[in-house]
Amino acid sequence: MPVLSPRPVSAIRRFLNGQSSSGIVLMAAAAIALLIANSPLRHAYEHLLHAGIGPFSVGHMINDGLMAIFFLLVGLEIKREMLDGQLSSWPRRILPGIAALGGMLFPAIIYLAFNHHGVTEGWAIPTATDIAFALAVITLVGDRVPASLRVFLAALAIIDDLGAVVIIALFYTSGVSVIDLAGAALTLAVLIGFNRFKVRALAPYLLVGVILWLFVWRSGIHATIAGVLLALTIPMRRTPARSDHDHRDSPLHRLEHRLHAPVGFLILPLFGLANAGVPVLGLPAGALLSPVTLGVGLGLLAGKVAGVFGMTSLAVRLGLADRPAHASQGQLFGMALLCGIGFTMSIFITLLAFPTDPLLQAEAKIGVLMGSILSGVLGYAVLRRAGREGEAR
Repeated sequence: MPVLSPRPVSAIRRFLNGQSSSGIVLMAAAAIALLIANSPLRHAYEHLLHAGIGPFSVGHMINDGLMAIFFLLVGLEIKREMLDGQLSSWPRRILPGIAALGGMLFPAIIYLAFNHHGVTEGWAIPTATDIAFALAVITLVGDRVPASLRVFLAALAIIDDLGAVVIIALFYTSGVSVIDLAGAALTLAVLIGFNRFKVRALAPYLLVGVILWLFVWRSGIHATIAGVLLALTIPMRRTPARSDHDHRDSPLHRLEHRLHAPVGFLILPLFGLANAGVPVLGLPAGALLSPVTLGVGLGLLAGKVAGVFGMTSLAVRLGLADRPAHASQGQLFGMALLCGIGFTMSIFITLLAFPTDPLLQAEAKIGVLMGSILSGVLGYAVLRRAGREGEAR
């Protein structure tokens, strides 16, 4: 009797499982950072982050160096989904695209409503969604959430990440060096040449990618954008529909597979440890209710729901797209709440928006943490209740 080989796991399921597991690790890292920053270890923690390693501090090595690898993975996921995944055709892009647009627009409006006479630079902070955290919460809900809703959330977050990359490149760049920008453009042309001449080994791309990072870092554009640019030049071979091929011959899939574990279980937790440590006990009392804190917190909590749920419901009602299969209106609302978890990218944009003001950074981070925690808790509760109602029917 022939032995049946185990059925291959689909790429999207590997993606969802990996993201949800790393989200749980990231939660733990953020909690540890908060505890340390509000304990007697606070000064040692801050001293370590400011310790020098060559021309960089430990904090800069994490935020400018290691996070470029995170953005490389983001770029690979964007390219894969656009060419051969859940966003590979316009009908598939319409609903998550509309949801992502609303999920960026409404939080920015809420932030500016609180800060239009004050600190407007932080408008982009609540526009981001942390897919790792959101999928980790969905994992806790279990099978009550239909698979179509998980895929919809992943596709929405990919478009959201693309929007965040564009925002960083356009609005958080200053003092551009034309010479270094020209060097970055020339280096990028070399990478495109590798792609055109069908160079399939990863080593040449990664070596030239380091040079690209140096030029981008020196140019004044945030260095992490180099990771996205490198990702877009990595070759990808499309596979036939319903194929279970493991993509071992595709450089993009190979690199994406190799990066998931170190990014999810090392780089993002380090980022959380380095940046979630807000010394809440040492802040002025007004910081908890400052316009920046409220703008960010309510932007994530209320803005994401208004944008994602409101725009999705409108698109479905107008017949522009279909609701995710087997998903109820209540489950869609719970998923929209989870989009208010903006931890990683929101804190990253906070560092760019207020690079020299520790108080504004702390206020924005408090808003990110409060908005993300409330969004996660409420989203979990709504999805559990909606799941029970679906089972009862």
